[in-house]
Amino acid sequence: MAKAKSAPDVWMIGSITLILAIGLVMVYSASAVLAFHEFGDPYYYVKRQSLFALLGVAAMFVTMNTHYSMWKKWSKPGLIICFVLLVIVLIPGIGVVRGGARSWLGISSFGIQPSEFMKLAMVIFLAKMLSEKQQAVTLFAKGLLPPLGILGLAFGIIMMQPDLGSGAVMVGASLIVIYTAGARLAHLGSLAMIGVLGLVGLIIAAPYRMLRITAFLDPWGDPLGAGYQIIQSLYAIGPGGLVGLGLGMSRQKFNYLPEPQTDFIFSIVAEELGFIGGAAIILLFAILVWRGMRAAIAAPDTFGSLLAVGIVGIVAVQVFINIGVVIGMLPVTGITLPLVSYGGSSLTLLLTALGILLNISRYSR
Repeated sequence: MAKAKSAPDVWMIGSITLILAIGLVMVYSASAVLAFHEFGDPYYYVKRQSLFALLGVAAMFVTMNTHYSMWKKWSKPGLIICFVLLVIVLIPGIGVVRGGARSWLGISSFGIQPSEFMKLAMVIFLAKMLSEKQQAVTLFAKGLLPPLGILGLAFGIIMMQPDLGSGAVMVGASLIVIYTAGARLAHLGSLAMIGVLGLVGLIIAAPYRMLRITAFLDPWGDPLGAGYQIIQSLYAIGPGGLVGLGLGMSRQKFNYLPEPQTDFIFSIVAEELGFIGGAAIILLFAILVWRGMRAAIAAPDTFGSLLAVGIVGIVAVQVFINIGVVIGMLPVTGITLPLVSYGGSSLTLLLTALGILLNISRYSR
């Protein structure tokens, strides 16, 4: 076991702290009007976000000081538990429907989303599996198909909810781990073509997904229906200009832009803080990804390296999709902005995962 540094990566801790702090401020700014209208308390969402942030920071402190190799022995049980939860959430009367997807377990306003746990469980499992069979990953049948089969099964169950956004993040991060482990581009490219055909089939099979695609291509074709969210998002971003309208001065949060505190919080950031504010958040995420990849490269073993890549992949893919949707470059998927958007269990879980990444940074070669 490599000797740990006296402290984890300072740049990484700094970027996480700043993003989280900006997120708390923006959750309040984006949600105050909605919270007052729904609950009579403008602080409703930010108080809950602060509670989960505190829980997440506590969990991050624990995982940051727990050697990452511990997750090896829990990788298989953790994956099995997540599969069980994914199946349970599909049972009517147990799984809670929110946003059109039966993807939640919980009581009243408190709940967890098993697909969020599956994202982390999958990258931990793949990191262990591929680190132990790294030579075989270049072989299609023996090395590549087994991890892809497990990944495909998880994606299929998630799509039964349906939750394309979470499934896409899990698949994207997992493929980054598989490629980093040494999988051949020719194999992945061939499977990607099959995956595209499957995705087309999923879109055709569900009319609401087809509406999202047509709204993405021409949102003004249905401005009060499928194109409403992206149009209102662009109406928020446009007036923001270089420096924004000022913190708290958003117009779109007055019941024009749906979900201003979750999926479209970056729109409010751009409206109130302008291009400079939006670019600052993207820069902080870039620093987090850079330092995370640096920790992966310098990790003392293959498991640590692949695990770091997977955690960084979860963050990077989710940021890419969320901002892509907000600025109209991708169809609406229901993906939140990590550490910034309002979210309970997802925020706590992500901070827990980032604690693992910070622990890996402590054992750099």
